[in-house]
Amino acid sequence: MGIELSLIWALIIAFSVMMYVVMDGFDLGIGMLYPFFREREDRDVMMNTVAPIWDGNETWLVLGGAGLFAAFPLAYSVVLSAVYLPLIFMLIGLVFRGVAFEFRFKASEHWRHVWDKAFIGGSLVATFSQGVVLGAFIEGLPVRDGQFAGGSLDWLAPFPIFCGLGLIVAYCLLGCTWLIMRTEGPLQERMHDLARPLALVLLVVIGIVSLWTPLAHQAIADRWFSLPNLFWFLPVPLLALLTFQQLLRSVANYDNAKPFVLTLVLIFLGYAGLGISLWPHIVPPSITFWDAAAPPQSQGFALVGALLIIPFILGYTAWSYYVFRGKVTHDQGYH
Repeated sequence: MGIELSLIWALIIAFSVMMYVVMDGFDLGIGMLYPFFREREDRDVMMNTVAPIWDGNETWLVLGGAGLFAAFPLAYSVVLSAVYLPLIFMLIGLVFRGVAFEFRFKASEHWRHVWDKAFIGGSLVATFSQGVVLGAFIEGLPVRDGQFAGGSLDWLAPFPIFCGLGLIVAYCLLGCTWLIMRTEGPLQERMHDLARPLALVLLVVIGIVSLWTPLAHQAIADRWFSLPNLFWFLPVPLLALLTFQQLLRSVANYDNAKPFVLTLVLIFLGYAGLGISLWPHIVPPSITFWDAAAPPQSQGFALVGALLIIPFILGYTAWSYYVFRGKVTHDQGYH
C-alpha cells in the first residue's frame, strides 16, 4: 500500500509542478519580454492577457510544495535546506511581480515606469531562481544521515546558473507564443518575429543540457545510452526535434494558437526527459521516493484532501480561462 501511495503522490507532485511551469511560465515570460516593447499601449495589452488569471496559476506551486511536505517530508527538508536562498529570491520576485500587476494600472504616468521595472525585475529574478533550483536539483544534493550535507551556496555552480539562464529563454518563448495567440495586429506580428530566435536559442540550450548531464553524471548516461533503454527513450529527443521543426514552421506561417501548443509540447517533452534521467530519485543521487515517503497512514490521510481539492482547482482554472478567452485589444482588458 505504501509503494502505491508513494507513486500516486509522485504523480500528483509532478503534475502540480508541470501545471505551474506551464501556467505561470507565460506570465513570467511576458514580464521578461517587456523591455522589447516600450510603448505603453503594447505593455497594457501584454499585461491584460494574463491580469485576470495570473494569481490562480500559482495555486499549483502551493499544491506541489504542500504535497512534498505531506508525502515526502525527508525530501522536503533536504531540498529546502539546500536551495533556501534561491527559493527566497524566487518568492521575493513573485511578490514584486504580483504587486506590479495591481499597482501599475492605478499608478500615475509619472510612477508607472517604476511598476514596469518591478514587473520586469520580479519576473526575471523569479524565473532565474527557479532555473537555479532545478539545476542544483539535477546536479545532486549531498545527504548524510538524512540531512543535507552541503553548503548554503552550493547552488552557485556553472550548471545551475546555466539552467537559470536557460529557463529564462524557455519562459520568454512561452510568453511570446501566448501573446501570439491572445493578441492581434502589429503586436502579434512582432511576437512572431521574436519567436523564431527564441526557439533557436532554446534548441541550443536544450542541446547543451542534454549533453552536459550525461557527461557529468555516469548514472544518467547509463540510463539513456544502455540497451534496450536507448530504444525505449529515443522517441523523446526525436519528438522534441520534430516539435521544434513544426514550431518554426508554424511561426513562419503566422499561425495563431499552434505555436503556443507546440511550445507546451516541447516543455512537456523536456519534463519527460528530466523524469527519465532522475527516476526513481526524489533527491538525486541517493534518496528515492520510497526512502523519503511519509508513513502510509499520513500519505493516505493527505491524499483524501488532495483528491477533493484538485478537481476544484482544475474546474475553476478551466472556467477562468474560458471566461477570459479570445483576443485582447488596446481598448479592452483589465483596469
